Amino acid sequence: MNVIDVHAHIVIEETLNTIQGFGPEIGGNLEKPWFRVGNYKLEGVRYKNTPFMDVQLRLEAMEKMGIDFQVLSPNPLTYFHFIDSRLALDYCRLHNDNLAKILLNNNKKLGGFASLPIQDPHLASKELERAVKQLGLMGAYVGTDFPSGFDDSSMDELYQTCIELDVPLFIHPAPQGIESQKRDERLEKFSLDLTVGFSNEESIAIGSIIFGGVLHKFPKLDICISHGGGSIAFLFGRMELAAKQRNSSPEWLRREGEFKKQIKMLWFDNHVHQKNSLKLLEGIVGKKRQVLGTNFSGWDQPKEPLMNTPSYLAKNAKKLLRIN
Repeated sequence: MNVIDVHAHIVIEETLNTIQGFGPEIGGNLEKPWFRVGNYKLEGVRYKNTPFMDVQLRLEAMEKMGIDFQVLSPNPLTYFHFIDSRLALDYCRLHNDNLAKILLNNNKKLGGFASLPIQDPHLASKELERAVKQLGLMGAYVGTDFPSGFDDSSMDELYQTCIELDVPLFIHPAPQGIESQKRDERLEKFSLDLTVGFSNEESIAIGSIIFGGVLHKFPKLDICISHGGGSIAFLFGRMELAAKQRNSSPEWLRREGEFKKQIKMLWFDNHVHQKNSLKLLEGIVGKKRQVLGTNFSGWDQPKEPLMNTPSYLAKNAKKLLRIN
């Protein structure tokens, strides 16, 4: 495997219209397709008869792009992190079961990440254990916006479960307002929720993880952040200074070099669209914590084939995914 893609979402037919009032529901026509989750309606993105839903089309597109192996993850629109936890668990189990069926006949080309009801970390831990041990999934994929937050002690059980199962936790935002209350109407214009909004959410997640001492408490935990960690490379100097000088920073994080040490314990997919952005990130975390991400079949997937992707990205992905 020379090219391994860790950022590739899937929409599963069997999960549609399974949560009363929430969908997920597909409608419209070829010219004006839409996808609905609760009161949120995504317009203009076609899922049916595309690699998002058709495995054969996905495999053919992967071949053209030069991707040897791809790990499929939940559509961020369907995390369901704010609905009743039991309803969310039912959906996650359905998603994970059907994802495993898809992988059964394609395991040389495809792997999968589990969807989890993270609003209840205990249920999430149990579902992750089932998904890994019984279904053969490779880790978990969650959003950034849920009731407790990454630094809450209630999350410790999930982190410990990841370590015991020896699997990574991937973090990728969802557009604001899908389930929780919309916080900033300005992000509804110009697709800013997908650019500025995602970057903001990823940066907040990293801040919560580091200042909250998650990796300090669980140094063996592997967490990978989408889109190069949002704005973290640009904000690194300011956040490091805050770690040293602000009263809100824990004592242990104020030690010289500690903030950078914590940042370098995280993993990052390289789906950032600009070489200079990658260089900035690389200057902080180096190359050993970068993996390839494409948002495959999405609006911003790479246009050029990936056969010449640097070999260290596949080497890193194998380490992160525990591929021998």
